[in-house]
Amino acid sequence: MVLHIPFDNTYARLGSGFYTNQSPASVASPQLIAFNQTLAELLQVAGGDVLEMAQVFAGNQIPEGAAPLAQAYAGHQFGNFNPQLGDGRAILLGEVLGTDSRRYDIQLKGAGPTPYSRQGDGRAWLGPVLREYVVSEAMNALGIPTTRALAAVSTGETVWREGGLPGAVLTRVASSHLRVGSFQYFAARGETEALKKLTAYAIKRHYPQAQGPLGLLRAVRDAQARLIAAWMSVGFIHGVMNTDNCSISGETIDYGPCAFMDHYRAEQVFSSIDRMGRYAYANQPGIVVWNLAQLATALIQQLDNPQEAVEEATAIIHAMPSLIEVEWLRLFRRKIGLETLASGDLELISDLLQLMADENADFTNTFRALAGGNATDQFQDPKAFEPWQARWMRRRASEQNAEALMRASNPVYIPRNHRIEEMIAAAVAGDFTLFERLSAVYQDPFAEQAGAEDLRRPPEVDEVVRATFCGT
Repeated sequence: MVLHIPFDNTYARLGSGFYTNQSPASVASPQLIAFNQTLAELLQVAGGDVLEMAQVFAGNQIPEGAAPLAQAYAGHQFGNFNPQLGDGRAILLGEVLGTDSRRYDIQLKGAGPTPYSRQGDGRAWLGPVLREYVVSEAMNALGIPTTRALAAVSTGETVWREGGLPGAVLTRVASSHLRVGSFQYFAARGETEALKKLTAYAIKRHYPQAQGPLGLLRAVRDAQARLIAAWMSVGFIHGVMNTDNCSISGETIDYGPCAFMDHYRAEQVFSSIDRMGRYAYANQPGIVVWNLAQLATALIQQLDNPQEAVEEATAIIHAMPSLIEVEWLRLFRRKIGLETLASGDLELISDLLQLMADENADFTNTFRALAGGNATDQFQDPKAFEPWQARWMRRRASEQNAEALMRASNPVYIPRNHRIEEMIAAAVAGDFTLFERLSAVYQDPFAEQAGAEDLRRPPEVDEVVRATFCGT
């Protein structure tokens, strides 16, 4: 069977100012680690034999119809603007139309240097590739908008970071790879016509109902508000919420130093490069508002009189915090079994979170335990939980489907940091058993699975992961 990818490329037709034509760099000895058959069917990608797929997904063989390129974009990184970033280690092969009639990018990450690599080698090592494969697919199963993983390939080459590490390439799928930084790139250069062209393209591809630049801003705002609330609801911390990692489609993109909380702490940070806590768990809503303000600044540059649009753009952005809060409250209300609205719900949820912080309670396990009616054993001092539990039981007494709602809203399994690190260590040693196991279990995160009880356990003291890394 011959691998077939039905490419239908539109971004490549925007013109050379938006990208650089760039073929992947070949690798020595590619071997297929994983191929996502379910996603392939959605994309109408027909898998070939294992050897051929390894060659294609490593970048050694360019499939028919592909238009390989590296995208140009700018971005604020930890608040500091860089006018030229771009795909430094990723090659967009092209686009396909899925069976759902939606358009998807297919991109190789770790495919070698590009003009945007800034003296980097353009490669990825095995650990970040497997992390993104597992975590992005888990996020999809959790119902959170995300890029996805089609394939992972080892390269047979050594990537040098602090030391020598096994190389790998990830095939990433996204609704597009347009970012806030894509618009900042042209705005910073004063390239108004290119900015108009990109805006029209983004509207047509993602939000055909949007009217003009401010309509696009409003649509992206709404999508990002829903996304951030969804992250918060599962204890997810992105780690690098730079504007070049903020997607126009409202999908989670870039699983570098990401992590899921174990014990609840609002100020939790894992990213090794986030030394000031800019992207801490509780800071994520504020940061996405800041990011969207940068998008607004870029978008209005294409208008005949940008100053006239400032007031409307400001109003759009100023509405974002309340949109996030409304969605956050809806999701957390569901997590404690509430479908109806009551004035004291925000206080009830906030008090639980504070109690969890005070008592070192596990975020995921505590909410899941509530589905059984009692989470007492999640707290260091069980009696500390009882007053809140009494309030909660009174509040949910009138709810008809509380337990079912909680079981559908609170996962049993999340990609816990210590399990991801354990998986990477085993894979580096040549054992992909845990990678395969985690990939399978996380595809059904809301169901209790026989034999997977150990994956619910928070880390022991000597297993705690205190820092996560980009891996670039």
